[in-house]
Amino acid sequence: MDEPHRPALRSAQWYGGEDRNAYIHRAWMRRGLPDSAFRGRPQIAIANTASALTPCNAHLGEVAQSVSNGVYEAGGIPLELPVVSLGETQVRPTAMLWRNMAAMATEEMLRANPVDGVVLLGGCDKTIPALLMAAASVDLPALVVPGGPMLTGHFRNEALGCGTDVWRLSEEVRAGTLSQEMFLRSESAMVRSKGHCNTMGTASTMALVAEALGTVPPGLAGTPAPDARLLEGAHDAGRLAVELVASDRRPSTFLTRASFHNAIVALAAIGGSTNAVVHLLAIAGRLGIDLTLDDVDRIGADIPLLVNLQPAGRFLMDDLFRAGGLLAVLREVRDLLDPTALTVDGKPLVDHLDDARIWDAEVIAARDAPFGERAGIRVLRGSLAPDGAIIKPAAASPHLLRHRGPAVVFDSIEDFRARIDDPALEIDEDSVMVLRGCGPRGYPGMPEVANMPLPRRLLERGVRDIVRVCDGRMSGTAYGTVVLHVAPESAAGGPLGLVRTGDMISLDVEAGILDLEVPADELAAREPDPRTVGAYAAPVRGWARLYVDHVQQADRGADLDVLVGGSGSDVTRESH
Repeated sequence: MDEPHRPALRSAQWYGGEDRNAYIHRAWMRRGLPDSAFRGRPQIAIANTASALTPCNAHLGEVAQSVSNGVYEAGGIPLELPVVSLGETQVRPTAMLWRNMAAMATEEMLRANPVDGVVLLGGCDKTIPALLMAAASVDLPALVVPGGPMLTGHFRNEALGCGTDVWRLSEEVRAGTLSQEMFLRSESAMVRSKGHCNTMGTASTMALVAEALGTVPPGLAGTPAPDARLLEGAHDAGRLAVELVASDRRPSTFLTRASFHNAIVALAAIGGSTNAVVHLLAIAGRLGIDLTLDDVDRIGADIPLLVNLQPAGRFLMDDLFRAGGLLAVLREVRDLLDPTALTVDGKPLVDHLDDARIWDAEVIAARDAPFGERAGIRVLRGSLAPDGAIIKPAAASPHLLRHRGPAVVFDSIEDFRARIDDPALEIDEDSVMVLRGCGPRGYPGMPEVANMPLPRRLLERGVRDIVRVCDGRMSGTAYGTVVLHVAPESAAGGPLGLVRTGDMISLDVEAGILDLEVPADELAAREPDPRTVGAYAAPVRGWARLYVDHVQQADRGADLDVLVGGSGSDVTRESH
């Protein structure tokens, strides 16, 4: 029987031959390795976002060791490659400013080095999107191993949702229903173990969506970080990486429009973070797939909510895992999935659903008894958002999904913080809070500030939600009737920059409408407020300057225009 065709190893371009350059490449890497390490064995990079300053990813060194063991067992050579890491809770002014930089740096290092395939280790919000953007552009055989969520902490016998309960408890302090002392005592209970946020925030969402996309070994996403099965799955992923190289299974061979269809279905069914929309658009752009906000709305808007997790529900990620995980959720919406979409193991995603079961119906609902009807992320358009905006109905107040009220405008997050509790501020539960200057260019970096805290005097009256509109983002752990990602942003000349306090704004989520009720001729005659324009002073140097000069709007994924698409893995020139 003929041997199956195996593609030539890319790393042989460095290590093959007897000339001086091959000698240099081998000799400096040898460091005790046998000669066989450079003769026909695939070199597998382990792109590791572990960092003590990215606390949710700090344990990935242990995960990398299990991946390494699997790679070596399968005949490959594991090579740990530290890459740019972004701690969502730590970096200022916002981690989103550097998502594209992390993707670019990872892409270039994978292309520049003698590697044949890559295992991508991420967890905290921006790390998995950045790694996938890089992998899509360099197009080497690649798969993702998510770092997993933390275990649930408890305080006063209540389960704490990481992030979500920070927002909730801090509002209770401002409302006077929780003491500052008790609030601070909850701090040490908020993060119980290693791992990323245990709510359906962006980290959990992107891990699960990456699996639905086909880039994570099926069944692995959502495994809690302290669970021994994560290390078992990481070991198997290392073995699979060697198989990917042998099969020449690259992102471009299995990531298709059908893959993104399934990712959008999954996003809706799990009640995932709105941040996933901007990340999916960016990843698709790297692959040359023309994914749009209209696709997100068309595919996902009518999907039922099947997962009862904070912030849209009450349970947490370790509950989802024990209840059956993502595959059990997808089995309920199997008829809505595209059966042609493949996963990283070469099989269709739907082929992995036959044995999936719901083990706790309080956490994962059956399709015929969902936690919410038509709960997918909705896309809004209108005179206030000509290029689109989004809202997460599952995290909003039902009575506000159709609303009309006067705008209360804030020109920056600093302006908001200075005035929100000013007794002279005219605001009530019918108002629409508008925050601008928070888009990709205006901040810069599109921060998670859109879920603005309510005025103290409204909280004291028992009000817990009003409509909010912003060109920035909100944390996936946040909740409320918040319209996000308004495009074009105010700094790019969008209508948001022309809104004045007192203007009437109408929101109709069912109809997909967000309108500024100002006559077109009056709006055309308006000039942006000088305070708003002054807040957009462009950075003078460095990455921030490059970012502002080249970043696209939210409806196109907020990637840099010079990074859309890919350059492949070929490097034709020698280094010496």
